[in-house]
Amino acid sequence: MADIDLTAAEAADDVEYGKRVGERLRAIRRQKRMSLQDVEAESNHEFKASVLGAYERGERAISVPRLQRLARFYNVPVAQLLPRGDDDEVEGMDSREDGNVTIDLTRLETMKGPDGTMLTRYLTMIQMQRQDFNGRMLTIRHDDLRAIACILDTTVDTAPARLADLGLRLGA
Repeated sequence: MADIDLTAAEAADDVEYGKRVGERLRAIRRQKRMSLQDVEAESNHEFKASVLGAYERGERAISVPRLQRLARFYNVPVAQLLPRGDDDEVEGMDSREDGNVTIDLTRLETMKGPDGTMLTRYLTMIQMQRQDFNGRMLTIRHDDLRAIACILDTTVDTAPARLADLGLRLGA
């Protein structure tokens, strides 16, 4: 009898985990500002809208190879498509704009040289920590400017102006 209860509990955990995977898939897709139909069209029908919707609702399990292809399509690490544990919540995810700087990530892609390479690495790390993969812009908190100032060989106070000079700061 205990074995049956354990199996039922495991099945319930699997269903719940499937729903959480679906929530992550939906969150990443929405961060990319894509509809289910957009994904289907842009993936050349590799990911059908109806099937992707079933994954997102937790009604259908996604295989590991397919999850990998979806991550590649979204241009995010596979781990970002999986739910985080309750104890892994990212701190400071509120939307206050007190002293923050917004970086134009599409412009950064065109920046050449060591500064561009280092900025790209650093900002990618921030995106992974925050699970923010919209790919267009990234808001940098004041504390993150210290590292950016070092990369750009400037001070924390002048780093926002330097980013603006490079054409990387939005709203400047």
